[in-house]
Amino acid sequence: MIHSSVSYLFISLCIGLTFFICSKVMDMLGPSLWDVWNSSGQAMSSEMVACIAVESLSILEKMHSRGYVHGDVKPENFLLGQPSTPQEKKLFLVDLGLATKWRDSANGQHVEYDQRPDMFRGTVRYASVHAHLGRTASRRDDLESLAYTLIFLHRGRLPWQGYQGDNKSFLVCKKKMATSPEMLCCFCPTPLKQFLEIVVNMKFDEEPNYSKLISLFEGLIGPNPAIRPINTDGAQKIIYQVGQKRGRLNVEEEEDGQPKKKVRLGIPATQWISVYNARLPMKQRYHYNVADGRLAQHVDRGNADGLLISCVASCSNLWALIMDAGTGFTHQVYELSPFFLHKEWIMEQWERNFYISSIAGANNGSSLVVMSKGTQYTQQSYKVSDSFPFKWINKKWREGFHVTSMATAGSRWGVVMSRNAGFSDQVVELDFLYPSEGIHRRWDSGYRITSTAATWDQSALILSVPKRKPGDETQETLRTSQFPSTHVKEKWAKNLYLACVCYGRTVS
Repeated sequence: MIHSSVSYLFISLCIGLTFFICSKVMDMLGPSLWDVWNSSGQAMSSEMVACIAVESLSILEKMHSRGYVHGDVKPENFLLGQPSTPQEKKLFLVDLGLATKWRDSANGQHVEYDQRPDMFRGTVRYASVHAHLGRTASRRDDLESLAYTLIFLHRGRLPWQGYQGDNKSFLVCKKKMATSPEMLCCFCPTPLKQFLEIVVNMKFDEEPNYSKLISLFEGLIGPNPAIRPINTDGAQKIIYQVGQKRGRLNVEEEEDGQPKKKVRLGIPATQWISVYNARLPMKQRYHYNVADGRLAQHVDRGNADGLLISCVASCSNLWALIMDAGTGFTHQVYELSPFFLHKEWIMEQWERNFYISSIAGANNGSSLVVMSKGTQYTQQSYKVSDSFPFKWINKKWREGFHVTSMATAGSRWGVVMSRNAGFSDQVVELDFLYPSEGIHRRWDSGYRITSTAATWDQSALILSVPKRKPGDETQETLRTSQFPSTHVKEKWAKNLYLACVCYGRTVS
């Protein structure tokens, strides 16, 4: 229930739209879809769910056209009219407590993309994956929540129900990402699977094709509107319009006729993520699948050739090592430790004016820490955590620190933050797959990837705005199942050099 002052405000903005109703009027309505589902043997017919789908889409289209997203679409927030009245089959959407703008009222533009992994808004069971990950709400989130609502009403249960504890949201999000539309909708009518596939693949600022979505369900709805279980008047005009151009609709293609790229395959995969920056020609060397006992000889040979370590990583308890002549460091030490970030050794090196310049962790819990002199850092802090420590990162940002190194050991995260890192701003992209859309949006805003790390479940990328922009801001990334040795040489030919590399989750 929302406060009456808020609801009256929305009514004044959106007069005449039936989904906006003040809290006092809510008492005059009938049961919620949750109540109806519960009193109907905890299952609903295909036609009932299809009628709910098309009318809900009609309601959301009207709300979205006013520049708002609801933010908490679920069965409890859809109410029918009072029984034994002309409104008893009419659907209403209530509770605007989490509604936000997707469109800037001043200039009419879509709100800017952002991600704050500590900010969750909505109901865990029905929330979109993007809401779990703290991304700015947009129209796609309401539609993904509607998809879960419809599947729940038809099946009676969602696969992620039952999780408990402080990390409930993480576990539910992980399960959502690992459940393909085919798996989730295996006992549902085909239109539900098609609807889910479309909405989970939508871009942040993509305008939904409401007509196309409504048309998916038309075949499940009886021909006589008078005897339908839900009043679909709101969708009738749209259904008619779509009926005139049915031959042009294909749910397997984008609007430009290209095949759709699916992001949730239900088949988790891990890969190497490598990042390349444009640099003036320089000498760079890489080693991978390096056992503990052979690390020293590779480092010594590199040092003898004037190279220092710029990046380290790990895969299958073996190390990857990047050495080059462009680090700017004057001296370097490193430690292989059975502990993930050996505190005593790190503090000893801090006392000697060395700063952490690269870290890596292995699945067995061991770590490789590289510390250097000649960095621009003036102070450092680091944290080891069982989950990605965004709250700590956000706190250190406010204190003038920026992330300069990251690593994982099994499911644990290690993050190093430094003062005087040379960045004017910094953001995080965290996901259960490689966050391609977010990275490209950040690139377009002047950010560049400066740190990467990944576990078996998640990948995290730190993107920063340098205080001094390089002459060539070109940056490229690759994802490969094997260490990208061949690709590295191809990049060198274009004066693109390895800047950071990690191994972990990239596909759901």
